[in-house]
Amino acid sequence: MPPLTLLASIPSPSVSVWEIGPFSLHLYGLCIALGVVAAVTISSRRWQARGGHPDDITTIALWAVPAGVIGARLYHVITDWKKYQDDWAGALNITQGGLGIPGGIALGVIVGLIVVRRNGWPTRDLLDVVAPAIPVAQAIGRLGNWFNQEVFGKPSDLPWALEIDLEHRPAGLEHHETFHPTFLYEGLWNLALAGFLVWLDRRKALRRGELFLLYVFGYSIGRLWVENIRSDEASLILGVRVNIWMSVIVALVSAAVFAWNRRKPAPVGDLAPAGAGVTGAGAQPLPEDGSDAAGGRPDEPGDGDAAEPDATGSDDGDGDPDTDPDDSDGGDDGGHRRDAGRGGPAD
Repeated sequence: MPPLTLLASIPSPSVSVWEIGPFSLHLYGLCIALGVVAAVTISSRRWQARGGHPDDITTIALWAVPAGVIGARLYHVITDWKKYQDDWAGALNITQGGLGIPGGIALGVIVGLIVVRRNGWPTRDLLDVVAPAIPVAQAIGRLGNWFNQEVFGKPSDLPWALEIDLEHRPAGLEHHETFHPTFLYEGLWNLALAGFLVWLDRRKALRRGELFLLYVFGYSIGRLWVENIRSDEASLILGVRVNIWMSVIVALVSAAVFAWNRRKPAPVGDLAPAGAGVTGAGAQPLPEDGSDAAGGRPDEPGDGDAAEPDATGSDDGDGDPDTDPDDSDGGDDGGHRRDAGRGGPAD
């Protein structure tokens, strides 16, 4: 008997649109929507764990998500403008794919930051909050390419190669039946990146804002090698795909910003876990400068903390709880003062 193989190839879906009565549900768009829901849910929980209100994330998403879709489409049309020079109306049709992730991230983040600044929320903390959520959304969204049978890789005979129908194969590759499943490669890379960022966040070794920089760097590196094996047509600069140039530039810039941020010792309040803040009912996220909610720097000497009653309720023999100010040395007695650099678990 011939040896059994667990997987000979990955089949492509036979349909990319579900017809529901008079309505058509494009599965590409459904994957994008599910990715957005996942990102908002993850970000809301991470933000709440830092003392923020989960509705803040929804407020940001209401502006950042549409901007991200517009930015993604603009990036795709600009970098592949030759596809639309005879059909500019087709540039508005996103149901058949054609969303450039770099443009979506760029415009989505810019608009999101405008919303954050207008509401007075801490910018770097929120960037760190969404850092692991974005690659999860990207991984889910990549499934849309699977349904559309698009942006797959070069021909491959690996056991996990992707079957592509004849009408979707690139010119000159019609005789090949299976190709590298780049949607799967990038999806798995993004999920691994998200897991790594969460793990690193819990290590409490990063400064505020650095987790997002590592996301940008990590995604660019992953996109670099995936882009190198894609078989679809793309605009070239000096014989190299535009997205490869973009990945290199973004990776270098994010690494440079990270190194620049590390050139000096961290200021007080910036040594907290990435995005960490204060947990508990009614707590507020830390301000950008690392000061506490009342406006002062954390644990400043001589800040005049008032003595508080002994939490144990012990007395000194007179029947009343011991609240004698003379028994207090004005220092931190194990819980009365909040350290702005430490909060509850990040996730």
